Amino acid sequence: MYALLDLIKLMGLNVVMGEEGTGRWAVVTADQRASRSGPDRVPAALAALEPLADGFRLGFERTAGDEIQGLSADPGAIIDAVLVLLRLGDWHIGVGVGAVETPLPDFTRAARGPAYLAARRAVGRAGPDSPRLVAAGAGVDRPVDEAQTVLALVAALVRRRSRAGWQVVDLVDSGLTQSQAAAGLGISPQAVGQRLRAAHHREVAAGLALATDRLAEAMGVSAGPPTVEA
Repeated sequence: MYALLDLIKLMGLNVVMGEEGTGRWAVVTADQRASRSGPDRVPAALAALEPLADGFRLGFERTAGDEIQGLSADPGAIIDAVLVLLRLGDWHIGVGVGAVETPLPDFTRAARGPAYLAARRAVGRAGPDSPRLVAAGAGVDRPVDEAQTVLALVAALVRRRSRAGWQVVDLVDSGLTQSQAAAGLGISPQAVGQRLRAAHHREVAAGLALATDRLAEAMGVSAGPPTVEA
């Protein structure tokens, strides 16, 4: 198991604190890796993020070249979006926390403010080898640091998750019991349990809940009590 500091170094994480503002939003900015040598992955990313649309005040859209961006006041939606992008594996990821200029425009590409600037600085510091998670906020160093540390651990586990692992995780997270998931896959419940353990399902779920709680504190909102199924 990696030491905590080794995992943070592995993920290349940085904390960029945003400017003071009234009310904190979170901006997710993601830039496609190796976009000049690979296919355009923006349409697939936008499709994968579409189920999260209700949690975003300004939904994800292409903002420049191979960059996508979305704005939310819901820390859970932000963490969910980060997980989606980590799963895709083709993106530098920046999260900026801070104020935005109001009134909000109809599209995120027209929005401005410290949270957007922080997210852009975060993406600019991303390395070429793995997605990077960078949180920025005003006067919220501790919860931002804590959220970032937890997300580093989650990312390290998610990056190792196999296709079979994702398959059972998706079924169980959709509300199926392990027995129901087993029946759907044509395998035994014991095999489902083994795949869930190999996918670090409980650890990732607990990490995401904790990261959501820490981000909520940084944003000055309530995340609600985290719940993790046994």
